[in-house]
Formats: sequence, structure tokens, C-alpha cells
Amino acid sequence: MQSTDVAALREDYRRGALERADLAATPVEQFRRWLEAAVDDELPEPNAMIVATVDAAGAPDARVVLLKAYDERGVVFYTNYESAKGRQLDGRPEAAVVFNWLAHERQVRIRGSVARVDRAQTEAYFRSRPHGSQLGAWASEQSRVLPGREPLDERRRQLEREYPEGAAVPVPPHWGGYRVSWGEVEFWQGRSSRLHDRLRYRRDAGGGDWTVDRLAP
Repeated sequence: MQSTDVAALREDYRRGALERADLAATPVEQFRRWLEAAVDDELPEPNAMIVATVDAAGAPDARVVLLKAYDERGVVFYTNYESAKGRQLDGRPEAAVVFNWLAHERQVRIRGSVARVDRAQTEAYFRSRPHGSQLGAWASEQSRVLPGREPLDERRRQLEREYPEGAAVPVPPHWGGYRVSWGEVEFWQGRSSRLHDRLRYRRDAGGGDWTVDRLAP
């Protein structure tokens, strides 16, 4: 039995508006503007993003990961290739991504094809991670069923003995980055009475310039 009247929970969004004239020429530049605004205002986890995939049976799946790079080719995150999302992406290399900056009443939605980043980029990022996170990539057989917490903790302790702080940790062969391309990108700005602004970038038929459409909220 629910203890909170969730139907009564609502906010009327009034922080801003989004007009076609406000947009950058490309979605990557518009994304940079909004992400940097979230960082500048110290919003919590501004690089958090939901990644949605589809499994072999066609069932959807979603989880929150962290953006670790972006450029004209797309947005990049890192994971265990043998995890559920890794297997799903290898089987059907397409994804949907959502960034949600509630304090700014903004969302960015991306749909695009997915490919692994090259090994050099993965290795460079892995070496920038904290020592504990490097060990964690080896310790966890991500998405596998565990009988309890202890096997995971014991594996971590073994790795700490093998690779103490300051030791070079090799990059796991089963771990690396995925890039989601800017196939279709929607910028969403909350407005009063749920009449939000939604502006979507899509490539034109020739694959060159971007076309922008306004969508009904």
C-alpha cells in the first residue's frame, strides 16, 4: 500500500525556454553548452546518463552509467564487455541515452548506433582511473549471479595483494569503452503547464547538415 500520493507530486517548470534561434549549429556544441552549465552550477553527477539497450529477445533494459568523453562522433562510457549491457550492445549495436538535469529542468535524449572505442583510448582512460577502480574492473564479473558479498570482497583483497597501491594494473581484456553516435538528438526544456520545448536534430538525407524539428510536448 503506497504511503505517498504520488499522483499529487508535481512541479511547474518555469526556469527557461528553448527557441530554434537559441540552438547551436550542431548537437555536440549544444550538448557542450548544457553540460558545462550543469557542471558550472555544480549539479550532482552532471555526467550521469541512462543507457537503454535491447536484449536478444527484444526486451528493453536500462541503467545509469557515467559519460567519460564526447566529441563529434558521439558520447563514450566504459563497462565490462561481458556484462548484460555489453552482451546486448554486441548483439544489437544501437542504444538510447538520456541526460536529465532536473535542477535546470532539462533533458537530452540521444539515439544512435554503438561501436567499441579503439583499444588505445580504452587503455588511456583506464590508466587515469583511481587504483581502486582499476582493481574493481578485474574483481567484478559484472552482471553474474553471486552467492553473497564475500567472494567479491575476497577477490578484491587478492588483487590488492597482487597489485598494491602504486603498482601498474593491466587493462582487463574484457573491459573497455562504447561510443553512442549522435544519430538523433533531442533537447528538452521544461515549460509551464507541461507545454515543454522539444527541439530535435537529425541529419539530412545526404548525411551532411543537421535538420532541426520542433516536437509537440
